[in-house]
Amino acid sequence: MADNVRSVDRILDLMEILAEERSPISLTELASRTSLSKTTVFRLMQTLCNREYAEKTDAAGYVLGPKIIELAGYYIENLELHTIARPFLADLYSEYKLTVHLGKVVEDKVIYIELMDRKNLRKSDEEGIGVPAYTSSIGKCLLAALSGRELDELLYKSPLKRYTPNTISDPAEYKRHLRKVRHDGWAIDNEEYLIGRRCIGAPIFDFKGEAVACVSVSGDIYELSDERIPLIRDAVIATANAISKRMGYIN
Repeated sequence: MADNVRSVDRILDLMEILAEERSPISLTELASRTSLSKTTVFRLMQTLCNREYAEKTDAAGYVLGPKIIELAGYYIENLELHTIARPFLADLYSEYKLTVHLGKVVEDKVIYIELMDRKNLRKSDEEGIGVPAYTSSIGKCLLAALSGRELDELLYKSPLKRYTPNTISDPAEYKRHLRKVRHDGWAIDNEEYLIGRRCIGAPIFDFKGEAVACVSVSGDIYELSDERIPLIRDAVIATANAISKRMGYIN
């Protein structure tokens, strides 16, 4: 077994032991239960403590750290969001027969939690898994909710690539665009990543009033024609609002 894989295996053993205990567990006990030296256990526990996956108590014992709770919260939130949203997404797809997404922004990319389309496929190259957030309606809705500092870090850390003539690549112009998105409560990707494709999105809020995900509908420029955009926009906003309400959001 490679050294890095062995280290990961040992760290997971330690975390599982901590999870089983209701009280702090000492370095000596951890070493005994893993058949590792105290030096090795100390080194691994230092790594876990530095990353907040474990904490050292006043009694010189170790317990699980707050990072575990944070990760568990993300898992539960995503599970709850997916469960709540799915019937609303299905209704939206059934009504308009256009591709429906439930998505989030991870770092600077859009990631789909759910995707419904005519073929029931997840088409990463065409439909946008991993699409740069600034080019998508999902990304715009969620980036519009960021603080000024967070947004600047994303927009100015590297040049905004122009994928099509419609891509907004100037950070100052993009920030003005996001102000409108925030005011209007919805966004459109108007052939900004792929020529011939449009996507309309609206944000989902949780009980804390935080934008946690986005509903969007995509299609070609004939399916999402200028005349049809208001109809689809209103349906997407209504769907996002219904999911937000079920997530505990009070407007």
